[in-house]
Amino acid sequence: MSEIPGRISSVIAQLRTNDLERTIRFYTEFLGFDLDFRHEDFYAGVSAGNSIVHLKLDDSDDPSIDYVKQGGHFHLYIETPDAAAVAEALEKKGIELTDKVHETAWGTKEFVVEDDQGHTIYFGQRVTQK
Repeated sequence: MSEIPGRISSVIAQLRTNDLERTIRFYTEFLGFDLDFRHEDFYAGVSAGNSIVHLKLDDSDDPSIDYVKQGGHFHLYIETPDAAAVAEALEKKGIELTDKVHETAWGTKEFVVEDDQGHTIYFGQRVTQK
């Protein structure tokens, strides 16, 4: 396997939205992301720590939403040092957990929410293996 010159400095995900303003509000007001930029009325970037998500306006619903839900996949996986505390804070803000905090066989504590568009977002905390 050949090496890639230099290092990868970050990975940026892109999610589609049919309401850019509402989605920006969801990520900034509910999840605590910062609004990094807006480009005209169809594109924006939000970030938390070194993680970045680009939001792109599209008039149609994102077809990946149903596929992800049916297959048990996710659009975003967000690591946190305290999943239970984050889950409690989100519930206090009115965010419904689609899967409550639970421990997994692979050594994480996780819970699941959906954003304002229906994208599946996992929050995970690494825990010590037994």
